[in-house]
Amino acid sequence: MEINKEYTIIGIDGGGTKTRGVLVREGQVRATDIMGTTRIGSVGLSEATERVLNMIRSLCEKAEIQENEIDCVVVGLAGIWLEEEKLRAINLLKTIARGHKITLQDVIFTSDAELALHGAMDGGSGIVTIVGTGSIAIGNPAKKKLVRCGGWGVELDDEGSGAWIGREGLTAVVRALDGRGKYTSLTQKISEIIPGFDPEQPRTIVKEYNEGNFSYQVLTPMVMECAEAGDPICLEIITRSSKHLCELPMALAKNFKGDKIPVVLMGGIIEADTLLAKMLIKEIEQQPKLQLIEPKGTALTGAIAIGQKLIEEME
Repeated sequence: MEINKEYTIIGIDGGGTKTRGVLVREGQVRATDIMGTTRIGSVGLSEATERVLNMIRSLCEKAEIQENEIDCVVVGLAGIWLEEEKLRAINLLKTIARGHKITLQDVIFTSDAELALHGAMDGGSGIVTIVGTGSIAIGNPAKKKLVRCGGWGVELDDEGSGAWIGREGLTAVVRALDGRGKYTSLTQKISEIIPGFDPEQPRTIVKEYNEGNFSYQVLTPMVMECAEAGDPICLEIITRSSKHLCELPMALAKNFKGDKIPVVLMGGIIEADTLLAKMLIKEIEQQPKLQLIEPKGTALTGAIAIGQKLIEEME
């Protein structure tokens, strides 16, 4: 993507765990920033937009510019899909900004997955599967509207995701404590990071969870570690995860023509080169309709490209 040097654009990628931001001015990256989650399902819309505004202010401060010099802000948030959700987010952000005597002109809210797709394919056709706290696949068949699979949240689905792995690990632990399942070394690992959990008093894990002292995704690295060490229970969870994740692009493949559909894998679990990432790559490579490719860009480059396109269309 060639960046127009006349524009000042902010791109924000709000995932389930981290939020990344970039400010591009005169064709160059002038500032970057990173902060905690802006996932609406985790912090609510009001808090999410407050954090987005904080990111905007931080980027402008680092770039040594005023907020009114921004031509466009493009924000992708985990879990935002409906048009009414996007419009509400835009209006709320502008209202909060005015409270700080900041006037934001053109603002776009969309899904973080759409930013990732745009950046990874650089406007071309294909499928992006994102594996992080949640899991989702999104594609853009030629001359058709976007298609998606997954991304329902761990409360409903998100099979194979980081949160799902943590939940499955916790389920395996309590089954073992009950005598309904085999022992897993994950029990000891959990007791080491959650001081209030005493395996001799199993119900303490319920108390710790209800009090918000840990979340499912906190357990994910431990499940991975146990699987890599040969724990059969955890290894089975990771194996199931890879198969669930492979189902996502396969479900979208029917919307595409051609023998080989480009597929990009993205997200924290992929970037960390985990055991799950290796398993998933093997699963996808065995699918004759799918062809793994490297991403051409990131969600942030996708955000900048979307912002530039909006500005050009309005001129």
